[in-house]
Amino acid sequence: MSHRILVTGGTGFIGQVLCPKLIAKGYSLTVLSRQGETDVRAACGRVEAISNLDLLKGHPGFDGIINLAGEGIADKRWSHQRKQALRDSRIGLTRQLVSVVKSWGVKPGVLVSGSAVGFYGNQEGIRVTEDTPPNDEFTHRLCRDWEAEAVKLEAEGVRVCLSRTGVVAGPGGGFLQRMLLPFRLGLGGRLGSGDQYMPWVHRDDVVAALIFMLESENATGPYNVVSPNPVTNRDFTRCLARVLKRPAIFPAPAPVLKLALGEMSRLLLTGQQAIPQRLMQQDFQFTYPDLTEALKDCVR
Repeated sequence: MSHRILVTGGTGFIGQVLCPKLIAKGYSLTVLSRQGETDVRAACGRVEAISNLDLLKGHPGFDGIINLAGEGIADKRWSHQRKQALRDSRIGLTRQLVSVVKSWGVKPGVLVSGSAVGFYGNQEGIRVTEDTPPNDEFTHRLCRDWEAEAVKLEAEGVRVCLSRTGVVAGPGGGFLQRMLLPFRLGLGGRLGSGDQYMPWVHRDDVVAALIFMLESENATGPYNVVSPNPVTNRDFTRCLARVLKRPAIFPAPAPVLKLALGEMSRLLLTGQQAIPQRLMQQDFQFTYPDLTEALKDCVR
């Protein structure tokens, strides 16, 4: 059982739920964050906060690492600079993390490193498992290079798991937060044709999957961390409207989204019918396999 855990990205949307869960399970946490210790503890609970990985060089080490750091992929338009910031905050930071771990006398037993179903690129209506060949585009290259840095620790005897996370829904933040206001005003609707798949997952299931990877000695390699019931964007928006008891009759046409968001509109207009095949094979139990129940929890 690993007891001392290093978490990067611990103050983010997933980390704010993950850290208190790990503390409740008896782990002691060190959280890498640009925020001050007071803010980190307000978000994560009783943790040690560090502002720079270099402070851990030659450190006696940790039993496990959960690496979730990365700028929000949908926070700003993908200008050339923004794409570089997305790469630096994921690939650059993971490279630095691996180099710091190599300086430790005792290596951690496990690294659970973030990635995304964007790894596969646009897959139209194909059922996407961990074995599906990717479509080469920006999100694929971003995730591929990010994963490649993490996997380098395997050569040091570290068990490495990759969390290819879907579109995370949870109360009080994430992508759903942006959709709620227009939908509550009755101004919501499908995006583009609405035929593209949305590989959604409830935040509680993401947290449980990360802990599963951390603690399961036989877990290794990539895992699609998505609900077992992917839906199209049309079905997702209809379900959200039903849960909010509002109509969803205002579609956002693809050309408008492309104009407003540029290349980033691909996040909304394309998708993956991703299935959590490996988690299901290893008997992982989802708390929210059903979209209606998940959304009710998110908007409560």
